[in-house]
Amino acid sequence: MKALVTGAGGMIGTALCKRLLGRGDKVRGLFLPDETDRGGLSELGVEIVRGNICTPSTIDGMAEGCDVAFHLAGRVEEWGRRSLFRESHLVGTTNVVRECVGKVDRFVYFSSIAYYGPAPAAGKKEDAEPVMPGLPYPDMKAACERVVRYYSVERGLKYTIIRPDNVIGPRSAHIRNVVDSFLKGPVPLVEGGSANASFVYLENLVDGVLLAADSEKAVNRAYNFVDDFEVTWGEYMTMVGALVGKKPMFSLSYKQAYAIAWLAEYLFMPFGKRPPFTRFAVSIIGQDNHVDTTRAREELGWKTRVQWPEVWAELEAWVKKEFPEAL
Repeated sequence: MKALVTGAGGMIGTALCKRLLGRGDKVRGLFLPDETDRGGLSELGVEIVRGNICTPSTIDGMAEGCDVAFHLAGRVEEWGRRSLFRESHLVGTTNVVRECVGKVDRFVYFSSIAYYGPAPAAGKKEDAEPVMPGLPYPDMKAACERVVRYYSVERGLKYTIIRPDNVIGPRSAHIRNVVDSFLKGPVPLVEGGSANASFVYLENLVDGVLLAADSEKAVNRAYNFVDDFEVTWGEYMTMVGALVGKKPMFSLSYKQAYAIAWLAEYLFMPFGKRPPFTRFAVSIIGQDNHVDTTRAREELGWKTRVQWPEVWAELEAWVKKEFPEAL
């Protein structure tokens, strides 16, 4: 099998490419024109192509000869002007789908549990209707899924939608941004950090992605992925803080945190600067978003393979390597 992976240079894309190669598949990875191959994928045998999904002419022909396309490329930050998200997600995904229609046997789209909106996603199943809250990232994920389904109905595209919860692993925003926050100043908890962190470990997620891509049962289906770790945000933030000699300083209620995030976005966004708090981030760390994974477990046979102690050991080693000055 030959696979196309957009966003191949990202954390998930790099891990997916390596796993595909490891099982004997050929891989073509899309990188931005000036993007660095930090994962050394070209040396491992990935065919590197360069282009921008927002500019159709630069990705013309990239799906030729491929059997499956994994679409991950898009803005991964949770903050920024709505136009940035619309361009990199909705416009970009539409361009990639058009390139893949009639060429690949399966289109695997990486969505997110953000599809369910900012309300608590705990227990949500794949057939739940999306909530369009007016926040750019959740809104665009829901819109992209509609595009994929449209091309399925109109052009016969066979798709599978992947909705991961909070992906954790080296290079993850959930470790890098938390460490950065501790190093810059006081870090609060939301609702005492009582919410389940709802992590899905990178390699466990890739397990599920490959199972779905290989399964005929997964044609035109969506799947949630979250590990069965019992780790709260309070426990996690305390563990990360301890690595750099810090600890969470106080707690805010959800309403307080959301209001502060709204104000921070209002003040920082016009200058193109990252706010210290965003409404979407508050919805992630201040609520239980442990979605239902029954479909993935029963239809694909997916399960949590790598358990939390091993995951934490890897995260700890990564922090010590990447932030030696803080130790």
